[in-house]
Amino acid sequence: MKQIRISLAVAALAAVAALLVGFASSRATASRSAVSPAVALQNAFVGVFRKVSPSVVQIQTAEGLGSGIVFDAKGDIVTNDHVVGTATSFTVTTSTGKRLKGKLVGAFPADDLAVIKVSGGNLHPASFADSSKLRVGDLAMAIGNPLGLASSVTEGIVSALGRQEPEGTGVVLQNAIQTSAAINPGNSGGALVDIGGRVIGIPTLAAADPQLGGAAAGIGFAIPSNVVRSIASQIVEHGHVVNSGRAYLGVSIGDTGNGVYVGAVSAGSPAAKAGVKAGDVIVAVDGTPTPTSDDLGTLLAAHKPGQTVTLKVVRQSGATTQIKVTLGEYPGGK
Repeated sequence: MKQIRISLAVAALAAVAALLVGFASSRATASRSAVSPAVALQNAFVGVFRKVSPSVVQIQTAEGLGSGIVFDAKGDIVTNDHVVGTATSFTVTTSTGKRLKGKLVGAFPADDLAVIKVSGGNLHPASFADSSKLRVGDLAMAIGNPLGLASSVTEGIVSALGRQEPEGTGVVLQNAIQTSAAINPGNSGGALVDIGGRVIGIPTLAAADPQLGGAAAGIGFAIPSNVVRSIASQIVEHGHVVNSGRAYLGVSIGDTGNGVYVGAVSAGSPAAKAGVKAGDVIVAVDGTPTPTSDDLGTLLAAHKPGQTVTLKVVRQSGATTQIKVTLGEYPGGK
């Protein structure tokens, strides 16, 4: 009888031990599952940086520093036109610190894009995503050389799509990607990438805070990868752009404080054919006021070649007239 009781006690203890082990195992599994998504995301960020950083270079000119993305295995590098500036030769530093000499292939200032070429360096071309498939909320990482700090990375999300964003130089970014990933001086021309390590855009511009006068935190803009691939491919193949997809008016302009002054009209341009004259002041497009050249550029950037717009123009005589213009295609660049 005593032996039976002992056996029963041992069995009971074994059952309790099994329950405790099972409970502990369940808690460990739950703990691991609670941590694993964060660890997986962290590992994904690390993986993206390791994949993309060999394709991001630093570009140095006499005016300053910027970034670039290796476009193909032939040594073509795509960057911003404002990084290139007036330079025709460059010093390109790879992620491993190797310094190479680069030369200008071509540029398209209207989209703020340029291509330079280097020889050697065993460069790794980046992979480009289809930017038309982006969604607001997608993760985004910016990789470049802000303030000369090579191979820096910031992260955020895609905050908005389809922005028409003026750079303040007469250039308006078409269908720009807005991102919360920090973009600082020197990031321009680098890579905005998705969580798969594919380029979704080129970081180009940080929004300015009109009250503080500096950059607005968490608001940056990038040129979509589909635009980058199209323009860069044309520059690589032809040395210039043959099909920009950008609407073209054909005027040299300046601000008056109360409209856009037409300083000159290009011969044979859509503006010339429609009757726009030097000395005119454009005060509206399709009824929307254009107090500044940035406003005019933003409105035109929302149109395509072949579309017709109505300009409200004040002549030098003071008379106001409406002029219908069929927009052309922006010519090839420099």
